[in-house]
Amino acid sequence: MTTPWRTARRSPTPRVAAPRELVDPARIGRRVVRRRAKGMDAGAIAAALEDARFDARQDSRFEDLSDDVRGPAELAEWERIEQLLAAAPAGTLYDPDTDPVVRAELEADAAAAAAHEADLREAARIAARADELQALRDLGTLDQAEPTEGDEAVRDELTRRAGGYVPADVDAWLAHALAAHRGHYRDPAAREEAAGLLTPPVLAHAALLAELARLVPDADVDQLAFAGRLATTEPEAAGSLAALLARARSDQS
Repeated sequence: MTTPWRTARRSPTPRVAAPRELVDPARIGRRVVRRRAKGMDAGAIAAALEDARFDARQDSRFEDLSDDVRGPAELAEWERIEQLLAAAPAGTLYDPDTDPVVRAELEADAAAAAAHEADLREAARIAARADELQALRDLGTLDQAEPTEGDEAVRDELTRRAGGYVPADVDAWLAHALAAHRGHYRDPAAREEAAGLLTPPVLAHAALLAELARLVPDADVDQLAFAGRLATTEPEAAGSLAALLARARSDQS
């Protein structure tokens, strides 16, 4: 038997400081090399490369430098820049602004920063919506709210705030909205997407409610409360019952 999902009141949401960006010694080393190499010609780059190789040989004698990643990264960068200028016209000076590798890194950094900002905005939106739904829960008026796009993620946030306990009233609200095509669930695409975002009990509850509503159009919410209990404890059985009712309805058409 499937263990029933339990509910719990929300505990205060902990405020966690944003994590700092991890230091990457190898990346720092490459940037240092690029700054030094800027304006150098092939001859100067070759001389700097020899110095870097000498330093690498010296460092290899010390055990405490065996885990160093910056030194090897700097040496590899000097070697890469030497090859870059070797393929360029004679007299070319190194310019990191025109280095294709550097430009690709900057583009990747910009894309990662944009994605991070988008994630932060989405997290803030989810938190604000979770606060809104929690206030409605406290007032006992959640069933009057219209679901909006992204409420599946808000459900997960409310579950996290409750210490991992699934809020049964939120699941019931989503199931009723999905069954009745309320809010953004009026859109078939939204309902299809919800199938991959909501849990089997919620989906089974919604499917069973939809079939029961067709079978008994004037049934009220209290009369259909058993559907939620069945879907919570036996989601597979609830889904099978919904499918059976749908087949019976189809056979009668």
